[in-house]
Amino acid sequence: MIRLRGALWLAAAVVALDQLTKAWLIATYPLGTELEIIPGLFRLVHARNRGIAFGILGASGPTVQLVLLALVAGIVAFVAWQLTRAGGDGLAGAGLALVLGGAIGNIIDRVLRGEVVDFLDFYLVTGGREHHWPAFNVADSAISVGACCVILAEILTQLREKRAPRPR
Repeated sequence: MIRLRGALWLAAAVVALDQLTKAWLIATYPLGTELEIIPGLFRLVHARNRGIAFGILGASGPTVQLVLLALVAGIVAFVAWQLTRAGGDGLAGAGLALVLGGAIGNIIDRVLRGEVVDFLDFYLVTGGREHHWPAFNVADSAISVGACCVILAEILTQLREKRAPRPR
């Protein structure tokens, strides 16, 4: 139970950090701002995304937006259920907590603004052209890191099970 409580605190911290950084960005920079932080690598931008990953379905109408919101809410419920089943234990518990916090952070944006606020823009310049990864935020980062933690935990579990001596 203590580990589950810790995992829930981690999810809450992700939500808080995500919402605080987005509130700061909105209060400080107008939509469309691009501020060069590390030339040739990183910009702080004020962008919005109505879609899902990489802006997919961003130009869709209100019905699709409601379906997206319901889908993400379902994912949040599923991840929360998985987290309680796992008891918040270990690397998988931490990963699920990060995914949960990130998903909640982005749901808050969808409910409050109808779109997700993005502000981290990493890119490379090669051959005189800029190649950008789509802008993202703290919630997106937590979801990505959390998913990697869950996958790594599963791989490690499988390796331990293969190495464990089998009863005769």
